[in-house]
Amino acid sequence: MTLQTPQDIDLTACDREPIHIPGSIQPHGILLAVRLSDRTLAYASANIAEIFGLDPSDTLGRSFAEVLPVLSRDFEAALADPPPAGTTQYLRTIEVSTAQGRRTYEAAISRSGECAVLELEETPSEAVASLDSLYPTLRRFVEQLQGASSIDALCGLAAQDIRRMTGFDRVLIYRFDEQWNGTVIAEDRNEVLPSYLDLRFPASDIPAQARELYRRNRLRIISDANYIPVPIQSRDPAPLDLSDSVLRSVSPVHLEYMRNMGTLASMSISILRDGRLWGLISCHSKEPKRVSLQVRNACDFLTQIFSLQLEARENTSLAENRVRLGTVQTRLLAHMAAEEHFIAGLVNHPDDLMLLADAQGAAVLTQDHCWCLGQTPAEKDVKALFAWLSRNNQEDVFATDSLSQVYPAAKAYTDRASGLLAISISKAQSSYVLWFRPEVVQTVKWGGNPQKPVQEEAGTARLHPRRSFEIWKETVQERSLPWDRSEIEAVRELRHAIVGIVLRRAEELASISEELRRSNKELEAFSYSVSHDLRAPFRHIVGYSELLKKQEGSDLSEKGRRYVDTIIDSAYTAGTLVDNLLRFSQMGRTALKPRRIDMRRLVDEIRQQLTVHAGGRRVDWVIGDLPEVTADPVLIRLVFENLLDNALKYTRPREKARIEIGSTRKAGETIFFVRDNGVGFDMKYIDKLFGVFQRLHRMEDFEGTGIGLANVRRIVERHGGRAWAEGALDRGATVSIALPDETKTEGAA
Repeated sequence: MTLQTPQDIDLTACDREPIHIPGSIQPHGILLAVRLSDRTLAYASANIAEIFGLDPSDTLGRSFAEVLPVLSRDFEAALADPPPAGTTQYLRTIEVSTAQGRRTYEAAISRSGECAVLELEETPSEAVASLDSLYPTLRRFVEQLQGASSIDALCGLAAQDIRRMTGFDRVLIYRFDEQWNGTVIAEDRNEVLPSYLDLRFPASDIPAQARELYRRNRLRIISDANYIPVPIQSRDPAPLDLSDSVLRSVSPVHLEYMRNMGTLASMSISILRDGRLWGLISCHSKEPKRVSLQVRNACDFLTQIFSLQLEARENTSLAENRVRLGTVQTRLLAHMAAEEHFIAGLVNHPDDLMLLADAQGAAVLTQDHCWCLGQTPAEKDVKALFAWLSRNNQEDVFATDSLSQVYPAAKAYTDRASGLLAISISKAQSSYVLWFRPEVVQTVKWGGNPQKPVQEEAGTARLHPRRSFEIWKETVQERSLPWDRSEIEAVRELRHAIVGIVLRRAEELASISEELRRSNKELEAFSYSVSHDLRAPFRHIVGYSELLKKQEGSDLSEKGRRYVDTIIDSAYTAGTLVDNLLRFSQMGRTALKPRRIDMRRLVDEIRQQLTVHAGGRRVDWVIGDLPEVTADPVLIRLVFENLLDNALKYTRPREKARIEIGSTRKAGETIFFVRDNGVGFDMKYIDKLFGVFQRLHRMEDFEGTGIGLANVRRIVERHGGRAWAEGALDRGATVSIALPDETKTEGAA
């Protein structure tokens, strides 16, 4: 036989204490566990020897009907079909013949593994005879609920009526926060025990496994903190799980905690919201105290009504906030819809953006831009925070009221951003909308120093609950007001709307891009075909016209010879135009073949070729530093041939032309420029400069086809670069191109 006594528990870690298998019960009752398979007595509290005169060593393993025939007969149906695990069913009040005479017990049954657990709790002498006597209190409470103006008033009513029904010295309504610290939000008491109203108690006072038992078993009573536990005996070495037990013995640490608090009796009732532990109704008495089953049932019933009303009040408040924030969100959506880009709809209406989350500052960030609105950290700090979120945050919505705890750099600007609410617009492009709240310094009153003392006992560090519950004040800094659930939902819905807009725009752009790609290919094929087919006719015109002039020229009049010359010039110009058009069409059809290019050598070769055709003109060439680049050498040669030829052409009216070629370096790219002192151009026509067949000067003044600069831009952009120009009439022009440090080898566009 195994004696199920409390083990030497490692009290250095309360959160690991096995409080669901204490191996004992409180002494004001009896526990009997019957194995369901064969109806034998598997576990029994040691006090059956005193109460029934039975020796546990003789009764364990025997038929329950044989050992206690009266109880077996009275609870036959309940033992045959016990409630499922996680629930306790109260049966009825019975009288039992004991060694001390007739005693009254209140019976309850639960399930633990393969056993039905029958518990008999002795009825206190002052027990209420029935629920009838409690009905007026219950009815009054339900009626008063309707008139409660706030959640605080509702909690106050619950504390008053439960103390009225139970007679405890003090009743507290205790609410958990997100970190499981508890705060006393309502209280009703006499003068025997001190007030704990508004005091906070640390999460370690009720560790995780204790909270789970509170959630599972809604009501628990300790009649005397000085009780001597009654061990459970069994032939089975496995301890009996008492999670659903009414009489379960409690942790020695908790009993020490009660004695230090000056309360020798307590009762707690769990307040559940959607199956989650919201808080507790905690009852205390300075002296030992028993509360009857009927009163406890009434308190449990009242607490469930209170919980439902509490949920209704909170849901009503939440719904009102949702409606208010929904109006703001609708305005923001209208702003975004009215703008070409949704971001403009946000940054151009900062008041609505901040109002959506009741924030004092906001920021909208993409990889390239940062817009800061209202009271925010400096732009560099916002960008650093954005980089941290991009690296570490995997959630669509991130919320904290203590940013510096998770991001220490935020300690530098707690006055503007102790609280952060953020939504990720796009993970692919890493874009965020951020809301900021400033620090709100608070003085928190704890019920004693929340740090539990550790003392050395017999060579072992033993954890004790604190001995003093005097108010212990703490100044809480680097925290903002917490983000309300409705605010978090509102920004989440805004994110969904933005993502919908972005996806819709992306689909539209993808469709347009595909259509443009198809059209471009058709146009390239068309222009290639036309230009290729036109080359031969124009060459024939030039060739036959020259033959006519040579062989029949003596017979032609002066006017006839002039006509033939005009035909030759026009056909030659048209042929050149066709050749340039063919070359332009091929720009998008050939693959790039990048390699290292000596730009100084390339420019010198082109300059020498052009100088031969300059006709003795005075040209001052200024060649600066021209570094090597990685690009397609054939195409880059064509770029500089066009740029230098244009510079030479448009400086023709100058007595002394000055043409400068140079470069500068920028992050990740090399910028080349060609600057001249020629006729220049009017900047209001800059959009036409790089267009196909676009000319800013008369054909009679300057020859050309209007395709050269279009070729330049197309070649540079295929390399992943940029092309632009600056100029002024009669004051020269500068054409610049930027080539990236690395050019990817690509197929035909």
